[in-house]
Amino acid sequence: MLNSFRAHYQTIVPNVFRSVPVTYRRERIDTPDGDFLDLDWLDQAAETSRKLVILSHGLEGDSSRVYVASAARYFYRHGWHALAWNCRSCSGEMNLTPKLYSHGQSEDLELVVNHAIHTGDFDQIVLVGYSMGGNLTLKYLGTMGRNRPEQVTHGVAFSAPVFIEHSADSLDQTGNWIYRRKFFRALAQKIGAKEAQFPGRVDMSKLKDVRVWRDFDRWFSAPIGGFDDLNAYYAYLSSGNFVEGTTAPVLIVNAKNDPIVPDACNPTQLARRHELITLETPAEGGHVGFALRGKDHNAMDERALEFVSSH
Repeated sequence: MLNSFRAHYQTIVPNVFRSVPVTYRRERIDTPDGDFLDLDWLDQAAETSRKLVILSHGLEGDSSRVYVASAARYFYRHGWHALAWNCRSCSGEMNLTPKLYSHGQSEDLELVVNHAIHTGDFDQIVLVGYSMGGNLTLKYLGTMGRNRPEQVTHGVAFSAPVFIEHSADSLDQTGNWIYRRKFFRALAQKIGAKEAQFPGRVDMSKLKDVRVWRDFDRWFSAPIGGFDDLNAYYAYLSSGNFVEGTTAPVLIVNAKNDPIVPDACNPTQLARRHELITLETPAEGGHVGFALRGKDHNAMDERALEFVSSH
């Protein structure tokens, strides 16, 4: 019981009872399928830095979330440009196409990376993601393989549900009701808005029949994402099925007491035999928590910068 309390404490307190003020410059870019992505920048003077960190947020997050803003500020203080992008529908305005966003939609991250390369003058670009954003980071690098832009040198993922089905099942545990309720309410509202835009894609009446998270994904997330088979959808989402193809060093940090990302999500065997994949499983940290007492940044910020600077 005590360990469970600490896990929830380390997850909730750093993200709810802490604020990180940053002032971004917002840029909107178009997607090839007629949608848009909102990008938030912290810009260094062009002549002082040619290094960029691209930050990817978690499920129902955005660029203002504490863990994203903290990383943006920390890297900025160390001389980096920072770009925190918002997934479709996550920047405060509903997106335009039938699909929302997902753990597997790494083509949007690819678009962001390419935009940064084509519009900026960066020698080094590193990718850092959190929870869903960590999964996107790993899938992007795995699927790009040898087509990875040379400027993109590293990937870092914190609290990443590398095999998504295990994380989905963890939401059904009794002690995780607070996360389940939070995600259910937020996503149900968005799916309702999407159904109003494009009627007939899902049966909203089934919301009352959701008993486990797989029900929600089967009846809502998968159809919105263009899938009619839940197992195929989970296979598409899971970066563990793709990250072996990375040609850049990647770091995965998943706390053992993460209430949302169980040990089954970790690509343990792959990390043991793949020279470019480093898996770290510290005893504590919660889910995208990793607070540092007395500091205005967190352990994720320190570890990410250390990794991309030393490998």
